[in-house]
Amino acid sequence: MFGEWLGDNSFRPADVMEVRRINCHHNYTEKVEIADRAVWLTRKGAIDASTGTHGLIPGSMGTKSYVVRGLGNESGLFSAPHGAGRRFSRSKAKKLFTLDDLAAAMTGIEYRHGAEWIDEIPDAYKPIDQIMDDARDLVEVEAVLTQLLNVKGV
Repeated sequence: MFGEWLGDNSFRPADVMEVRRINCHHNYTEKVEIADRAVWLTRKGAIDASTGTHGLIPGSMGTKSYVVRGLGNESGLFSAPHGAGRRFSRSKAKKLFTLDDLAAAMTGIEYRHGAEWIDEIPDAYKPIDQIMDDARDLVEVEAVLTQLLNVKGV
């Protein structure tokens, strides 16, 4: 049980209530109106940040993520970043970092250990706090999520 893993035996699944479900895509095309013109907008690595639209902007597998609400910034094409973005390519990260570096970066977070995850080390990504500061005119932060567990597919 998740509560036991957290060391909280009082936690029960019945105690959890879904407040909002956020489906947040970041690679798609849609028809929108911008500057009184109907256009096809491609969001490649961006999420919808139309007024009131909820989204999720994740950091790396070892940093926090943000639940956001769009501000409808037309000059930003009603969009916001979909995440931290990489500082280093996967191949460069594998050359720069070690298993020990990954373990140190993930201290306190449960994750799948192994050399195949070195390219996902948090240091291979841009600082999420800087991304969020840059996006301050695009979204409003509603909640900050802290990593406890990270599950990467194979």
